[in-house]
Amino acid sequence: MELDIFIIQTLIKVLVVVLIFSAVAGFTTYLERKVLAFMQRRLGPMYVGPFGLLQVAADGIKLFTKEDIVPTNAIKPIFKIAPVILPVTAFVAIGAVPLFPEFTVFGVTVQPLIVDSNVGILFVLGMMAIGMFSPLLAGLSSGNKWSLLGGARTAIQLLSFEVVTGLSILAPLMLVGSMNLIDINNYQIDNGWLIVTQPVAFVLFLIAGYAETNRTPFDLLEHEAEVVSGYATEYSGMRWGLFFIGEYVNMYIVAFLTVLVFLGGFGEGTLLDGLLYIAKTFVLIFLFLWTRAAWPHVRPDQLMWLTWKVLMPLAVINILITGFVVMI
Repeated sequence: MELDIFIIQTLIKVLVVVLIFSAVAGFTTYLERKVLAFMQRRLGPMYVGPFGLLQVAADGIKLFTKEDIVPTNAIKPIFKIAPVILPVTAFVAIGAVPLFPEFTVFGVTVQPLIVDSNVGILFVLGMMAIGMFSPLLAGLSSGNKWSLLGGARTAIQLLSFEVVTGLSILAPLMLVGSMNLIDINNYQIDNGWLIVTQPVAFVLFLIAGYAETNRTPFDLLEHEAEVVSGYATEYSGMRWGLFFIGEYVNMYIVAFLTVLVFLGGFGEGTLLDGLLYIAKTFVLIFLFLWTRAAWPHVRPDQLMWLTWKVLMPLAVINILITGFVVMI
């Protein structure tokens, strides 16, 4: 009986997560366009529905009905499967992120996550890292030199920032003594937000999150300032859309992780804590959008300089200082 309830709960949670975050990813495109328009003294979407809200539906219809073109010189099986990898890894990763506190309904306790693991944060970051193969394979298989350059940028950017992500998160984990996201949340109830004791780790993790989600100023994979679209140059229709569903879901994962690890998470799980949890997450999402409107792009050489000569040494120094503090 308990096994049946567990299976039903899991299937419902999987369905809810996929449906909600597919819709939220679409709505975030609308939100982003409105925020950018406001900051650049424009109107943004206005004509399709009230305040342009139905623009999301119009874009979805366009993606589903647009012709799906596969280039003649492409490696067709890899070209077709590459766009699927990114959203799949993103949805699997978010299954290990507690999106709400534990609660009881009709006498049944509902857990806040789909995958409950003692190495939850490692699982999430690992799945996000696997998503790197999506733009990489897309760029390599397209038979287009601009796409190939996008694939090469994928390798240098995401591999470099995986190092920064891992090192930045190591110092807070040394204080908590656990990689379970629920344990990290509970640690902050008694000891305060980790951003207070780990401000350097917070900044490093957030910067690395921008790079891993291909957001400005680190959007070298699909560089909007260029005429072409990097690794996605040869893609059209829903295959093109899958890349960006995965990108926006990953953006929410980074926001949730940042709140859980550094900003107190969902606290003790009260209604007020839950509302604050969502509010803190959307403040970080707004920060993603704000940065795109306000910050210039960086060149690949500037990215490498920042990663290996600034961020990684800072992360290592922060780990050493935290280690001494823990030992004392």
